[in-house]
Amino acid sequence: MSSIPNDEQLVRYKLVVVGDGGVGKSAITIQFFQKLFVTDYDPTIEDSYLQHCEVDGDMCILDVLDTAGQEEFSAMREQYMRKGDGFLLVYSVTDKQSFDNIDQFRTQVQRVKDRDSVPMLLVANKIDLVHMRRITEEQGREAASRLNIPYMETSAKDPPVNIDAAFHMVVRLIKNSQLNPDRQEKKKRKMSGCSIS
Repeated sequence: MSSIPNDEQLVRYKLVVVGDGGVGKSAITIQFFQKLFVTDYDPTIEDSYLQHCEVDGDMCILDVLDTAGQEEFSAMREQYMRKGDGFLLVYSVTDKQSFDNIDQFRTQVQRVKDRDSVPMLLVANKIDLVHMRRITEEQGREAASRLNIPYMETSAKDPPVNIDAAFHMVVRLIKNSQLNPDRQEKKKRKMSGCSIS
């Protein structure tokens, strides 16, 4: 009997990458999955990636959805958010508007998931563009503290900075939320009246 788990035995984590257009969501995702840095900006409507991954010694399947940042795709984005287990909220440190809009993305996730506490990571991307930086690390950390979510700075450029770490962190946040019975109980109470299988 083989000791290698098959796909049915592996836990699948659905991660959703959200943020304004042009902040590097696709660059982060492609760097994580294909170990490539994409220089051309091609607005995403929806890209889905699947990969076996080891996080803290556990094999799992990461199912990552790279979403459209443009406002006209907002309704489509909500559909993806319903399916997501954890979220990377990405802004570019060179774009103040993308930073200011993070609150809206977080609120949208909470509304769609109908929960205050959802596994989320605030990702400050493009830290390689030092001279174009508009949002300091301190501002990013303050925002994360206010939103009560962890913070990480990334660069998808070669050599990448914290790309694997960001995706792994979201998996840890999902695991922790599943271990926290208070959150699960609140979720069940909200679903009371529905049959829970």
